[in-house]
Amino acid sequence: MSGFSLMELMVTVVIIGILAAVAMPAYADYVKRGRIPPGTAALSELRAKMEQHFQDNRSYKGACAKGALAEPPTNLADFSIACEIPDDGNSFVLRAEGQGKMNGFVFRIDEKNARSTTSVPKGWTKSDDCWVTNKGGKC
Repeated sequence: MSGFSLMELMVTVVIIGILAAVAMPAYADYVKRGRIPPGTAALSELRAKMEQHFQDNRSYKGACAKGALAEPPTNLADFSIACEIPDDGNSFVLRAEGQGKMNGFVFRIDEKNARSTTSVPKGWTKSDDCWVTNKGGKC
């Protein structure tokens, strides 16, 4: 007689199930980590434009206005970019807030180039010193 017995088939199914249970969460984290760089890259690029605006105008006022040099991008798939400039125009805060599958992430940068991760999804560790790129809070 040739072929597999029901027991051999069941053992194989159990092994595949265990492997899938371990692999799927790891893969999901890998995909999530891969979606972070476009948001942080947009913040870095926008910060450089903010500094260009300051050099030309000696103020950050109006830098994020529609059509201005540092207008926040609106074409990011997983992040929305927000720009906050106080009334005095001497400082700014840029935020990349996660949307959809990246919901829960908030990355921040200011005029002093201070980077922080102010919010992360459950199971991740945030940081006041950098942009978190993995669950353990490493930068």
